[in-house]
Amino acid sequence: MKLAKLSLAAIVVAGLTTGSFAADTLVDAFKNGQVSGQLKSSYFTRDNGASNEDIINVGVTLGYVSDSFMGFKLGATFQSSHAPFADGAVGVDGAKNRFKGDMYGSGAQLSEMYLQYSAGKTVAKVGRQFLARTPLMASSGSRFIRTAMEGVTVYNTDLPDTTLFAAYLDKHQMRTDGTGGIADFLDNSAAVSAVGKDGAYSVMAMNKSVPGLTLTAQYGDMIDKFTIYYLEAAYAGKASNFTYGLAAQYSGTNYDAPTGNFQDTSYYGLKASLGMGAFSTYVAYSQVDDDGHAQDSIIITDPIFTANEISSNEYFRSEKAYAIDVNYKINANAKIGGRFSNLSFDTGVAVDRDIMAYYGSYAFDGALKGFEVEATYETVNYDTGSDTNELRFKANYKF
Repeated sequence: MKLAKLSLAAIVVAGLTTGSFAADTLVDAFKNGQVSGQLKSSYFTRDNGASNEDIINVGVTLGYVSDSFMGFKLGATFQSSHAPFADGAVGVDGAKNRFKGDMYGSGAQLSEMYLQYSAGKTVAKVGRQFLARTPLMASSGSRFIRTAMEGVTVYNTDLPDTTLFAAYLDKHQMRTDGTGGIADFLDNSAAVSAVGKDGAYSVMAMNKSVPGLTLTAQYGDMIDKFTIYYLEAAYAGKASNFTYGLAAQYSGTNYDAPTGNFQDTSYYGLKASLGMGAFSTYVAYSQVDDDGHAQDSIIITDPIFTANEISSNEYFRSEKAYAIDVNYKINANAKIGGRFSNLSFDTGVAVDRDIMAYYGSYAFDGALKGFEVEATYETVNYDTGSDTNELRFKANYKF
């Protein structure tokens, strides 16, 4: 559930192919640029067992990308969010307090302002930008405001069937500032709990030389905090009307200053999937070592196979989890599904959680083409009895 579901390969291809239609002058580059946008609305409810709060957000996303001129492009994206009916007060009660960390933050932000340069099969981008998803770095669009980064990213596809990625990021725009406003770009790790004061960098290689097999290796460094590496092998095949897949992942965390439960550790995950026509399902299992708490990523991507639709794994020491997902594609525009997961760990107090999520989406055609709706409902059952549930409904029109 992201604002843009673009693969790394798609990002690179888009950056390379547009150079074939480059503008002759700088004026033409700006005149021939493309404008895109999205009218957005959402309704979230959250019940923590003691009280139930809801919030309505409305806003707009506007983007512009110039035509290519001598290999260069300029891009910008503006996001806004408003919650006019939220009650209570930040730090006190009501929806404003319940959603202050991710949904209640009125205002506007220039989330993208970058200069892109393409040469051969290499695309470099400098400035504020949305990141395509990689296991350890991504821009999240699961809430109303999509997160963004500031720094340098480079993509290269010179090697056959291989995508190379490198990034250095020194600022991170979260969703809200926690005090009632939209988030700004910050480099203080205490404020954004992501990019540290000295920044973070990552390198990745993705290879698809063997038909059906995708190999991914990525390394990340949150400078002066921790390093993390991620390995994944995923095979997808098809026989007649059946599809099937097997995948394995392994990730390790090394802390610069280990302390308490934050000791060097690792986790692994296994996943098997099966599809028949419009029906598909998968089962997954994951486990964190007993040595300490693992990091999920550099920028909260939650790559573990057993993650649910809304709630995520905790990556706590000794955590074990499994997940079962079943979904059905009603037609080319509509999809429904459900996912059950369980996670358990013991860091002094034993914890066991059952998580059930139901989700669906529909994209309109004809006169309403560009209009999409999606909904997710999730319940979390704790062995302590303090159950929670959340509903997310989104309606967006892209133009």
